[in-house]
Amino acid sequence: MKLYIIPGACSLAVNIALREAGLRFELARLDLETGKADGVSFRSINPKGYVPALQLNDGRVLTENVAVLQYVADQNPEVRLAPPAGSFERYRLMEWLCFINSELHKGFSPLYSPLASEDVRQYARNHVGKRLDYLQETVTESYLLGGRFTVADAYLFTVLGWGAEVGLEMAKWPRLEAYRAQIALRPHVVAALESEA
Repeated sequence: MKLYIIPGACSLAVNIALREAGLRFELARLDLETGKADGVSFRSINPKGYVPALQLNDGRVLTENVAVLQYVADQNPEVRLAPPAGSFERYRLMEWLCFINSELHKGFSPLYSPLASEDVRQYARNHVGKRLDYLQETVTESYLLGGRFTVADAYLFTVLGWGAEVGLEMAKWPRLEAYRAQIALRPHVVAALESEA
């Protein structure tokens, strides 16, 4: 398998999940200036033009973080990066993945755009801040689904890391800072971060 990434982007969550699942893969970095990865136009890999894109060994490509993370988790179910399909806990995982994707991840987008006005940026900071307030009250255990690390934790870890980059005062959410700090100690998280440095 080959994972197409931009260092520090949402593809970091998949990088972490692949390592946690014990799957063999290689990384291919998307060069934003040239639009190429491994010397070819990235749009020939993913016509949408953004990461992550996971190219399977048979050549098929899977995109969209929520889908890719669940696919990775299902490749080695013994590791339990996702609860079994059909269980209520699996739907709880999907709930978290959808929340992280639509309410947090996409909320950060205007804060990275050089075209966004200050009014748009302020709206985005307020929107993301409300979601972080919710998480500050909700995340009370080591991991989102209790005592076990899942792909949702890999995704939330990644997105929370963007807060300081865009000027959010993350100290306002100490529970989230502690949550992210303990996940940062996981050996596969360390390895993923090092691979993207």
